[in-house]
Amino acid sequence: MIGITLTTDQIKNAPPEVKRWIEHQVMTSLGLAADAPVMPQPVQAAHLLACGADEAAKVLAQVEGVLPALNVFFEFARPGISFGQPAVLAFRLIDILHHARLQNIGQVMACLDMINKAFVQVRQDPSARFCGFDNEGHVFVAPETQRSIAALWQNVIAKQNAAQTAA
Repeated sequence: MIGITLTTDQIKNAPPEVKRWIEHQVMTSLGLAADAPVMPQPVQAAHLLACGADEAAKVLAQVEGVLPALNVFFEFARPGISFGQPAVLAFRLIDILHHARLQNIGQVMACLDMINKAFVQVRQDPSARFCGFDNEGHVFVAPETQRSIAALWQNVIAKQNAAQTAA
């Protein structure tokens, strides 16, 4: 066995395929990903639709009784990385896993599936998708979706602050 130590700068400056390989190795060693070869595949963006503010509130109403799904939903209030043309915002599943305090990627995927199903019901379109995925551990949403969820999050916080002030 040979061990290699890389500095943060070396990893930051590495080519994208090397970064993907390192990320895959770390996820596999932590038991967070299947031990499968990392091969780039296109984003599953078929029928990936923007979620407006009213739709985001309706999706929230459907998942708010399931705390992990609620936490995952509000992860999309964070800024994402713009990717592709037309642009979508990318989020790392491992970051969502960490921030939502879930135990494995399967739980994150179950929450995302619940959110997608809620969005299908809101849109009344079985082919509509709230988010899409690639095989490199990323989830993608439309920029409008991120803005809608961020605005919804700000409203939730404002209501909580008003309730605390009134008490």
